Amino acid sequence: EVQLVESGGGLVQAGGSLRLSCAASGFTFDDYAIGWFRQAPGKEREGVSCISRNDDRIYYQRSVKGRFTSSSDNAKNMVYLQMNSLKPEDTAVYYCAAGAWCGSYYPTGDPIYWGQGTQVTVSS
Repeated sequence: EVQLVESGGGLVQAGGSLRLSCAASGFTFDDYAIGWFRQAPGKEREGVSCISRNDDRIYYQRSVKGRFTSSSDNAKNMVYLQMNSLKPEDTAVYYCAAGAWCGSYYPTGDPIYWGQGTQVTVSS
């Protein structure tokens, strides 16, 4: 059974930091692009970052570049999202996802697997 389990969300003041973690199981972790999406209230889900297995690069949405850092530990099947200098507009449910490849800055392709999400709230 494929599982992606996020943790590390919470409430933080603007300018603060959070580190999200995602534990993956049930699929060959190294074969999949893996990254993060987020969905703010009333908005569509959007890609945040993607770790590409094809070129070993990490891609970011423009609004988070320089503030967020994604990394993975292939030995532990873990992916992380270090979020610094958080802004109220970063408030969203953050989802870990694994896909066949990176589409710009988010995992995509067939199949694609999703976590259940973790809430991040940034107060002003």
